[in-house]
Amino acid sequence: MDAIYLDNAASAPLDPAVREAMLPYLAGVANPASGHGPGRRAGAAVETARERVAALIGAAPDEIVWTSGATEADNLAIAGPAAFAGGPGHIVTTAIEHKAVLDPVRRLARAGWRVTELGVDAGGRVDPAELAAALADDTVLVSVMHVNNETGTIQDLAAIGEHVRAHGAVFHVDAAQSLGKLPLSADAVGADLISLSAHKLHGPQGVGALYVRRRPRARLAPILHGGGHEQGLRPGTLPVHQVVGMGAACALAGERMAAERAAIARRRDRLWTRLAGLGGVRRHGDADHTVSGILNVGVAGVHGEALLAGLTLGEPALAVSSGAACSDARAGSSYVLRAMGLTPVQAAASLRFSLGRFTTDDDIERAADRVIEEVTRLRALAPSAADPDAIAGAA
Repeated sequence: MDAIYLDNAASAPLDPAVREAMLPYLAGVANPASGHGPGRRAGAAVETARERVAALIGAAPDEIVWTSGATEADNLAIAGPAAFAGGPGHIVTTAIEHKAVLDPVRRLARAGWRVTELGVDAGGRVDPAELAAALADDTVLVSVMHVNNETGTIQDLAAIGEHVRAHGAVFHVDAAQSLGKLPLSADAVGADLISLSAHKLHGPQGVGALYVRRRPRARLAPILHGGGHEQGLRPGTLPVHQVVGMGAACALAGERMAAERAAIARRRDRLWTRLAGLGGVRRHGDADHTVSGILNVGVAGVHGEALLAGLTLGEPALAVSSGAACSDARAGSSYVLRAMGLTPVQAAASLRFSLGRFTTDDDIERAADRVIEEVTRLRALAPSAADPDAIAGAA
């Protein structure tokens, strides 16, 4: 039997409607930069997709730059303004950003840039006033994610953006986990740069985009070279089928967002109710400011790796994770949860369930049954270690 898929934050399954939109462009498609008829037709498909992505964030089509995904978009959004600045300055970010932001920021720190990584409260939220206090005369860039990929916590971008705008720094938002799941207006939050991903909202893997504000112009230098594509910011022949898929995914998300948010939140809350009945289960993240599709919980009285192995290898198997996909690949407890005040042991005994468009009520009930069964089994193996009160007080 296939696994019960609850890892949509890592990658959401391709929507069949998106697949159908992509199929005509999988074979025999001309280079969209070519001036002949086939090239112009491919180029027109690319521009239609650009319009669809732009519409989802209230942007103009010429403010969308195609990339290979949100990771490349993040790197361009960090390194681009730094290169344009021409010399070391100051960057403000947070301790819970995705590695696609933290790694390039720390690389700049090694090159002489001054970096401030803001902490978060126990719910995983940044204090806008603390961010404002961190801004300095030489602050070039502020980078804050909209929705955390591990806990689902939503940041107050409007308040943060107001401070950044008043200061005059470039404001970058990683919206990989919020695109199509929450209303997002580039103007309303004052963002200059926004990183976007297709495969988090049931689009294809391998394609994303960077929103680059035109008025006033967000100044950044390219990090790749080899042609004048995408307004000189990102060279290379575009994968038309993937670009078309991202456009189709954004169009679908825009149509369904409100209804899907409500349905997914209902299923997430049902899962939490079932798991909370175990005792000794803690919900990570600010429950009042969390995206509907992510539920991150800690379980007392079990070894984190044993719990994850039991769930992913058992029957029925659950496709869940202990955190971000990049963190799972490296093993170790979540730096996001540790930044929120959890101990390494507590952070290691955590599970991230992420729901999507195709998650069903039956998936939730079967997954809850499976987790309850496995936690009960593991606690019985080491009853002296089972201390539900160890974290229940913070639930």
